[in-house]
Amino acid sequence: MAINQGQAAPDFTLTGSDNREHTLQDYAGKKLIIYFYPKDNTSGCTKESCAFGEMFSELQALDINLLGVSKDSLASHDKFISKFNLPFTLLSDPDKIMLQDYGAWGEKKNYGKVTMGCIRSTVLIDTDGTVLKHWPKVRKAADHPQQVLEYLKEL
Repeated sequence: MAINQGQAAPDFTLTGSDNREHTLQDYAGKKLIIYFYPKDNTSGCTKESCAFGEMFSELQALDINLLGVSKDSLASHDKFISKFNLPFTLLSDPDKIMLQDYGAWGEKKNYGKVTMGCIRSTVLIDTDGTVLKHWPKVRKAADHPQQVLEYLKEL
């Protein structure tokens, strides 16, 4: 499914690392960044998550919520959060429903081999639940959070 700016963001219900169920409606009235990443404790995912973590207080000051999503288990998320002191919630999507709904699951090339997997991407959702911005294929995981913050500051 393609995510287009201006369209309603797909609803979701997933359990988070805080042991709560999260839905899109929980974030009504606030902007929400959702970043999709392939796997806890891997190089690119760690760099991206830590960079988002470092700017978390700035996002809070802008009244913006942040969620990370992968197909990893809650136990894996707990270890990842503890190891890198991440200050935000990670959602577990083992059935890949949200990943598919947000266009973050599909074919990818890794060293010339085509596989199915999580496509590193980010969605910014406005206070009314519409998609403000979609980064469909993030290339440089470590630099991407700064790009998101710069975009937010331009709004």
